[in-house]
Amino acid sequence: MRNHPGQAVEMDFLTAPHTHPAVQIRPAELSDVPAMLGLINNYAAQAIMLPRTELELCESLRDFMVATDAGQLAGCGALHFYTQHMAELRSLAVAPHKTHSGLGQRIAGALLDQARQFGVDLVFVFTYVPGFFERLGFQLVDRGALPLKAWKDCLRCPKFQACDEVAMSYLVTPGGAIYMSAPAPAEPPVEGPFLLPILGQPRILDKG
Repeated sequence: MRNHPGQAVEMDFLTAPHTHPAVQIRPAELSDVPAMLGLINNYAAQAIMLPRTELELCESLRDFMVATDAGQLAGCGALHFYTQHMAELRSLAVAPHKTHSGLGQRIAGALLDQARQFGVDLVFVFTYVPGFFERLGFQLVDRGALPLKAWKDCLRCPKFQACDEVAMSYLVTPGGAIYMSAPAPAEPPVEGPFLLPILGQPRILDKG
């Protein structure tokens, strides 16, 4: 794979034995947007996910994979690229009736496979459920080590002044951590100072 300092890290993802065979994971389509909005913003209303708008989902639709069960949306997740070497796994949500079914692991696994296919070296995540991501091979990292560009969504987060999410990273390739401290690509200047969120104490909310 291009951009890789070494060989891709191999990993077998756990799939719950009772996962229904009718469940399919595929790229998101425009027709999925209403159900994705409902799923994501239901968790956002509980202050455990960042809310999304219809415009945002349509703009970033190609980032998303969805899981369907008998034709109904049962989960979703996105892989958002920041540099040639680094991406964020975000907006991972599973329908309440599908929690603890292994579906979240399957969606995350599909997104990490996608990261390998694109040649990404490192995937990071901000989460309230570190235990879930630890089981996928993610490790805790210092939030301050992530690029400034990764904080752009924080500006509209209701917890901007007291961020308590946990930052984690997954090395797709050995040595991929070197890209975490690399400067982000230059962007057009914006008016006014860029402010980082005030970091609070992380809360551990492991819903697996």
